[in-house]
Amino acid sequence: MSGRIRFVNYPRQYQQHKKEFDGVFEEIMSGGDFILRRHLEVFEKRIAEYVGVKHAIGVNTGTDALYLSARALGFGPGDEVITVGHTFVATVGAIVQAGASPVLVDVRDDYNMDVDLIEKAITPKTRGIIPVHLNGHSCDMDRVMGLARRYNLRVIEDAAQALGAEFKGRRCASFGDTAIFSFYPAKMLGTLGDGGMVCTNDDNLARTLSAYRDNGRVDSVEVIECYGWCTRLDNFHAAILNMKFSHFGEWVKRRRELARIYDKGLEGVGDISIHPVSGGDYFDVYQNYVIRSGRRNGLVKYLRESGVEALISWPTPLHKQKALGLERFHLPKTEQISAEVLSLPMYPELTDEEANTVIEKIKGFFCESRLERAGNF
Repeated sequence: MSGRIRFVNYPRQYQQHKKEFDGVFEEIMSGGDFILRRHLEVFEKRIAEYVGVKHAIGVNTGTDALYLSARALGFGPGDEVITVGHTFVATVGAIVQAGASPVLVDVRDDYNMDVDLIEKAITPKTRGIIPVHLNGHSCDMDRVMGLARRYNLRVIEDAAQALGAEFKGRRCASFGDTAIFSFYPAKMLGTLGDGGMVCTNDDNLARTLSAYRDNGRVDSVEVIECYGWCTRLDNFHAAILNMKFSHFGEWVKRRRELARIYDKGLEGVGDISIHPVSGGDYFDVYQNYVIRSGRRNGLVKYLRESGVEALISWPTPLHKQKALGLERFHLPKTEQISAEVLSLPMYPELTDEEANTVIEKIKGFFCESRLERAGNF
């Protein structure tokens, strides 16, 4: 469709940084550096320093980062791990694949774990908590870590959508025993395929995770320290991420500028409630710009027909996915959000004009809806 506003515009980013992208490709291909090479080591160090942790271990996907964390922390049969149902399936899947049982608690209006519900969910079998920092907005990590210390629980931060987000001046992924990032292309820092990372301050965990990602090897290809997997972050992807990370600060700034445009333009429009406005204890990075509406389905249809790509994340919550066997959980807020939530185009290359066009299209939907209702009387 002519004039379409994409949800994420990969070609536009490539054109704006074409020389840098092409330079990375030429460097990697000319040097033949593909697996566990310098670019990966540099990227790991940069992320660790940025987050404020001792170790960052690059792996193949965010999903693998979650699973390896669960295994490294010893989650297994007979254990329970508390997390949320309003998340990508990989969060819960990592618990199940490790042999443990997920215990789902509901979320708040900011889409993150309702910390008031955690303690009620703890049993003698509880071994850990996986808070999810959704949409670039941190969980209340003071409360999460306080409960973890009180009950001797391990914490994996699912920060797949929260690179750069902060809680009380401290960056997400620096609180838990481990924390994970995803570098899926649509993420704030995305590669040209799949990629992930685990962060930790624990030297022993870091060594275990390093062994797990490379078939049990750490310092030598000849010495096997344990059974592991082949889930390394490829050097080419690390080189692309290194290049893009040099722009990350300006990209976060731009996302926050776009969020302010949306905040101002959508205030008081229809029945829309907007993403929690960043401030106070929270520094949001807007991986997604999320709105809610009781007329979500009609609004999505209208936007798409008007040339605006909008995304519905998880219209069927995980505990309603029959194949997952999670029907026993009662999560009313999760169900309400799943029926109302909508993500708007949000990426650094989006122009002010395009953001304002999205706003005008949303206003147009509610205006037409009012006229239609008036015509029915």
